[in-house]
Amino acid sequence: MAMMEKSPKPAKNKLPIIEASALSKNFGKVQAVDSIDFTVFKGELFGFLGPNGAGKTTTINMLTGLARPAAGSIRVGGIDCVRSPRSAQHLIGVVPDESNLYPELTGFDNLCFCAALYGLERKERRARARELMDSFGLTEAASRKFSGYSKGMKRKLTIAAGIIHGPEILFLDEPTTGLDVASARQLRHLISGLNGAGTTIFLTTHYIEEAQRLCDRIAFVVSGRVVGIDTVEHLLQPLKGRHIVQFSCSDTPEGVAEGLFESFPDLEFAFPEPCQIRVESVEPVRVGPLVRYLEDLGIEVMEARRIRPSLEDVFVKITGIAAQAMRREKERKGGGQ
Repeated sequence: MAMMEKSPKPAKNKLPIIEASALSKNFGKVQAVDSIDFTVFKGELFGFLGPNGAGKTTTINMLTGLARPAAGSIRVGGIDCVRSPRSAQHLIGVVPDESNLYPELTGFDNLCFCAALYGLERKERRARARELMDSFGLTEAASRKFSGYSKGMKRKLTIAAGIIHGPEILFLDEPTTGLDVASARQLRHLISGLNGAGTTIFLTTHYIEEAQRLCDRIAFVVSGRVVGIDTVEHLLQPLKGRHIVQFSCSDTPEGVAEGLFESFPDLEFAFPEPCQIRVESVEPVRVGPLVRYLEDLGIEVMEARRIRPSLEDVFVKITGIAAQAMRREKERKGGGQ
């Protein structure tokens, strides 16, 4: 399924729909969220990007009334959600990182049950459930028990349950974690379609590529703090005009870094993974001299690949967290995107 291209929405006429100020939450001595500030505008797809343990789920729980903040303010749709945590429930839909649907019920019955919780009349909830089953490509599985669904089908039905009442805002917590490539691509397309139809989406993820593909704006979250926030276009701006070459080598013995820095002072070097050397410059990188230098040290260059700067590079520069740490988190959770 082709991926929809996202483009930043016009800056004018933006209306705040989620506002968090000095928001904090601790669990005993652990500071899960540390005085964060951000605003989400009506109709945008806002990404909360960070590694496991950064405070993403805790933030969603506070925004949706599932956890009470230790300090700070929350306004959703103009409603003070610290003073009245449940008053904005009609405006929001929540899709947690783990499905909260009933395994013994069919897909159709799960949707009808969720619709009943939101007060929809029997005729309306059955019509809405059929509509969503069809829209999400689940009609043939409508009468099957939820426990028999694949991971991708379960995530789609969980999203359908989150929007059964037609909310203005949808909170998605790590929606594609653990899905195979095809299912994750299909789900991203679905998320883009919901946003394109006008739903404001607050998305947490530790997949950098996913955030870059989907989001209008992104907040980088590390250790409970927002360390950077902007549109994808603006975040990438400082890297425009940079030239990057990545070498895959047979080995990167101790001392090679110091030698490279001394022999090529106009270049920037990084070592993102074992046997990888990343070279950056404001000028085109001449590969030949670098290959000869490495081969003189007995290091075989297996591949030299020019790559375009990405959000991953921005994330590493701002947070100091190596991309491989994020990839390890992806592997730990069973992702294959």
